[in-house]
Amino acid sequence: MNIVVCAKVVPLSSVTIQIDPATKRMVRKDVSQELDPQAAKAVEEALRLTEKQGGSVTVVVMGGDDATIGIRGALAMGATAAIHLSDPALAGSDALGTAKALAAAIRKEPFDLVICATESSDSYTGLVPGQLAQLLGVPPLTFATSLTVEGRTVTIKRQSEGGYDVVTSELPVLVTVTTGINEPRYPTLKGIMGAKKKEIRKYTAADLGLGPAEIGESGAREKVLTVGRPPARPAGTVIKDEGQGGKQIADFLANLKLI
Repeated sequence: MNIVVCAKVVPLSSVTIQIDPATKRMVRKDVSQELDPQAAKAVEEALRLTEKQGGSVTVVVMGGDDATIGIRGALAMGATAAIHLSDPALAGSDALGTAKALAAAIRKEPFDLVICATESSDSYTGLVPGQLAQLLGVPPLTFATSLTVEGRTVTIKRQSEGGYDVVTSELPVLVTVTTGINEPRYPTLKGIMGAKKKEIRKYTAADLGLGPAEIGESGAREKVLTVGRPPARPAGTVIKDEGQGGKQIADFLANLKLI
C-alpha cells in the first residue's frame, strides 16, 4: 500500500509567532521550526498501517529550505521517502494554491491513501484537505479518531455528540486524522541516522506545471486585509457582599439574560 502524508513544518511551540506588517504573513525566517505535531500524528498513523500490511510512506511538505528539519524528523520516525516543494514562486500561496501544489506532486506517482492532519497548528484553516481530495478526485473521510484498512476498504470512526460515526470507502481515499488518534513515536538514534540517507525529492512550481495564476501571492484568492490584536478585555464587575450580594449577583445575571 502506497501512503502519502501531507505534512507541514511550523514554528516551535515555544516560539511567539510574529506577523510581518507589510506582507501580513507569518515570519518564518530565522525562526526555529519543527514537524507540525498534528502532522506527526498523520505520519504515525501511516507507519502503523504499513507495519501491519506493508507498503511505503511518502511525506510531502511545501516550504522553504528550512523545512528540511521537519522533513528529516518525519523520515527519522520511519517514513520511506519525502517530497519537498520548495520554490520562491510558491510563497504566499493561499489554501487552494497549496492544495494545487500538493495535488500536482502526489499525482506524479501511484497512491492508495493520502493522510492529512485535520488542520495545521499554526494557521488552523482546515481548508487544504478537502480541496486536495477534490483535486485528486478521491472521497475525503474526515475527522478520523481511528483508521483501519482491510483489503481495499478503509474504515474510520468519527467522533459525534452521541458517540461516533462509522464511515467506510474503497481506496483510494483521503483521510484527515484528529489529535486524539494516536501518540507519535519518538525517533530512535538508528532512525535519525538512517534519515540522512533517505531520498528527498525536490520539486519547483515549474516541475509541477503550475504558474503564477494558480500559486503564490499573485494566484491567491484569499487575501488578508488587516492584522491586529484583539481588543483589551474590559474590567470585570466586583460585588462586595454587605448583605445584598446575592441580590446584586442575581440582578447582574438577569441583565445578561442568563436567568
